[in-house]
Amino acid sequence: MIRVRDSLRRNSSTPEVNISPLIDLVFLLLIFFMVTTSFVKETGIDINRPQAETSVVSKKNAILVGIAEDGSVHYDGKPIDVRSVRLHIARAVADKPDADVVVIADKACPTGTLIRVMDQCRLAGASRVSVATQNKGGA
Repeated sequence: MIRVRDSLRRNSSTPEVNISPLIDLVFLLLIFFMVTTSFVKETGIDINRPQAETSVVSKKNAILVGIAEDGSVHYDGKPIDVRSVRLHIARAVADKPDADVVVIADKACPTGTLIRVMDQCRLAGASRVSVATQNKGGA
């Protein structure tokens, strides 16, 4: 009888929870969400876009160039010179040859700057260059 009590006392250790499968699952979910996340590069400035009745929503991942109200040009969140637009867009087009180039210009920006930026984008090898507008309905 004494041996039974001793054996019961030795095996009555506290139960342990193995959290290794939980950690593995969380790690796999983290990797899944990192891989499936789409990163969108913005121009890095606030722009008041002009309105147009014929605006179309672009579904593709595009190369974005921004022009602020004062005429300063921005690419990838950094201000750049108009003369360097061609170099930046050429690099981006080499990485994504099928991507459209969208110039997001403030409605009060100088027209000359907009034309120079669009011209530099075309000279860089971009086949489709467009200007971003806001739908007349406010969308």
